Amino acid sequence: MGVRGLRTAYRAGALRPLTVVEDVLARIAGRGDDAVWISVTPADELRERALALESLDRELPLWGVPVAVKDNIDVAGLPTTAACPDFARLPDADAGAVRRLREAGAIVVGKTNLDQFATGLNGTRSPYGAPESVFGGDLISGGSSSGSAVAVAAGIVPVALGTDTAGSGRVPAALNGIVGLKPTRGLVGASGVVPACRSLDCVSVFTRDLGDAATVLDVLAGPDPDDPWSRSGTPLPVGLRLAVPAELDVDPGVGARFAEVVDRAAARADEVVGVDVGPLREAGDLLYGGPWVAERLAVLEEFLAGPADVLPVTRAVIERGKDFSAVDAFRARYRLQELRAWAARLFETADVLLLPTVPTTFTRAELAEEPVARNLVLGRYTQFTNLLDLAAVAVPAGFTADPDGTGGRPCGVTLFGPAFSETRLLAAAAALVPMEVR
Repeated sequence: MGVRGLRTAYRAGALRPLTVVEDVLARIAGRGDDAVWISVTPADELRERALALESLDRELPLWGVPVAVKDNIDVAGLPTTAACPDFARLPDADAGAVRRLREAGAIVVGKTNLDQFATGLNGTRSPYGAPESVFGGDLISGGSSSGSAVAVAAGIVPVALGTDTAGSGRVPAALNGIVGLKPTRGLVGASGVVPACRSLDCVSVFTRDLGDAATVLDVLAGPDPDDPWSRSGTPLPVGLRLAVPAELDVDPGVGARFAEVVDRAAARADEVVGVDVGPLREAGDLLYGGPWVAERLAVLEEFLAGPADVLPVTRAVIERGKDFSAVDAFRARYRLQELRAWAARLFETADVLLLPTVPTTFTRAELAEEPVARNLVLGRYTQFTNLLDLAAVAVPAGFTADPDGTGGRPCGVTLFGPAFSETRLLAAAAALVPMEVR
């Protein structure tokens, strides 16, 4: 049951928060060791919160709604590990986004698994285990916000927070058949978030439908006095001029499915224009193939220099930051500004851009064979987003076809727009790409 369903049931007296908490605890127990959770709020505290809500205003937008929080976002009283036990600390205050959730009446169930230090897009880079996609078959869950996505897709909670620097709030949404909303950088405060790339990090939202995503964003959006990157802007008007890629580099199954989505979206759009995705991919390559990887090192260099036990693949990715000079950084920044100007021109001719969320997917065994190269494949159509200062919403788009026609691997599509276009994107997603789930 989603946010709106819970609110309806609460108002009708058909449910109480305590009943919902007991159901959540039973679902967590029933799934056993699924590698979704790193820590869970003690059951007695969850029950106390549920009972305390009875004396609060039931019109609060998230009254009695259970939520999960990615474990690189602080929750008072629960350890923040960023999926690295040696990094663990116990915060005495909530992150700004979590505080807003609680003030809106939410119940924070616990902290979810992630690719260590939010460095990865596949969901396998954690000493706490690698969650499987809800569609089974050993498929990766996607990362870095793996646990948060699975918690929502599996029906444990209706809302979860992730973070999204390179696609971590969208890739796992695609691979688990749910909505992943990546707001404009700074629209949702990032205080209390362990940085990946501080200048690019976003708190993201997972839900099972677009309406719930909009409700949660209304709660989260706003100034964060403790985040120097916090900012606000005027929401852009809704529009249905659609940009679609002239060419794509995806596996045949994804390509065929995406073509069907484009055909239907184009029939509903006000106008359709083709776009060369080359500049987008060039911008995305700067994130891990350019000096922005040094921004990850800037945060963790001192920690990595100590005796900390860090996964070798995580350490290798972050320590690549040593390969770039200040000159490299300025040259890349100049090129990025040119690419941002290109993106601005694109959104003068179109309101939204439609792309596949991921070009393919992999099993956990396949990721283990080539953990770096295949991770980069997953970010092919996500990594440019924050560098180009775009907003995005990922929605499920059905499944690839098996030879026997019974359905294959999950597919997702993402709609992109300029900064502060969240309202536009959510409306366009509902109008152009009705969600398809199995």
